[in-house]
Amino acid sequence: MSTPNTVLVVGTGDTKGAELAYVAGVVRDRGVRAVVVDVGTTAYEQRPDVGSGDVGPGEVAAHHPDGADAVRLDDRGAAVGAMSLALEAYVRSRSDIAGIIGIGGSGGTALITPAMRSLPIGVPKVMVSTVASGQVGNYVGAADIAMIYSVTDVAGLNRISRVVLGNAANAVAGMAANPVLASDTDRPAVGLTMFGVTTPLVTRLVEVLSDRFDPLVFHATGTGGRSMEKLVASGLITALLDMTTTEVADLVVGGVFPAGRDRLDVVAGTRVPYVGSCGALDMVNFGAVDTVPAQFSDRLLHVHNAEVTLMRTTAEENVAFGEFIARKLNACEGPVRFLLPEGGVSLLDAPGQAFWDPEADAALFGTLEDQVVQTATRRVERVAHHINDAQFAVAALDAFEDVTAS
Repeated sequence: MSTPNTVLVVGTGDTKGAELAYVAGVVRDRGVRAVVVDVGTTAYEQRPDVGSGDVGPGEVAAHHPDGADAVRLDDRGAAVGAMSLALEAYVRSRSDIAGIIGIGGSGGTALITPAMRSLPIGVPKVMVSTVASGQVGNYVGAADIAMIYSVTDVAGLNRISRVVLGNAANAVAGMAANPVLASDTDRPAVGLTMFGVTTPLVTRLVEVLSDRFDPLVFHATGTGGRSMEKLVASGLITALLDMTTTEVADLVVGGVFPAGRDRLDVVAGTRVPYVGSCGALDMVNFGAVDTVPAQFSDRLLHVHNAEVTLMRTTAEENVAFGEFIARKLNACEGPVRFLLPEGGVSLLDAPGQAFWDPEADAALFGTLEDQVVQTATRRVERVAHHINDAQFAVAALDAFEDVTAS
């Protein structure tokens, strides 16, 4: 297989042809091959055989799962969505991509970034956007996309846009021309989830595992779990120690760090060896204390810092968490162990600490034991220790040895 050598320069050529040509020129001036991909839906509707790029909108549209005509729509929003699907398929069809750079406003950003997210982690991805200084989580997702704020609108070349676009072009050209190897180790990668309140546990696990494995720790902030599972789906992680499933609490209750509804589906789909636990399911995350929704005003709150407020979960909520996790684990045919730390699920859930609530924990543990269909390869096990105790780490490592030996 040949080495990828091409940077795709993507945008709507009907409105941003000059900017696309400028970015491509800067990339080529750095000695890197650039291909302009025009995804303009207006130009495609009017003259589908013509575009301002090396690859016209008609060629991209032909990759739509329902054919090129699926992009030729009167409704602009629908046409943009259809072109986005076509672009994603087009990008996946190429094996020569050494990097990708997109330019656009809100519509262009929404059109281009799904194709970027479909590329493997490590392929350089740069998006110059008018919305890059705002909330960009929906655009970036679990991918390594670099968002660069355009400062001025992407509406012609001027003294500001030339610099911003030129810097972005230099960045993607530099990354494409100087690829970094992911790792020079032959140790298999293991994914671990961690929160500040489960750090002692995960730190112990990493210390023990590092001799034989390459531990990859993910911050359980919603995006962290999705990133970990994206790498599992890509075959880059060979086993999981999912100690901190707190993202499920935010999903069910409505916190700011929610898992996706597909959390744990990749474990079922890939049969990756899995050890999980209840880390930080005692809390739901919100922003500053004055942002906590009014319906939770009478709940037990803990100010973690000026920007993060934690809310203790109730027994009823823990039943819902258990039901969600049990449903996901029951779909798993690979080796699974789920550990229940009877001494508490976080630093705050311990005798004398703010979130100590044995009744809520018991509701969670009981639901998991009742609803997980246990088999020879899928088991729920109680551990008579706090999640951050050294003895719990030993139990987690024993379970890990068990599932990876299966």
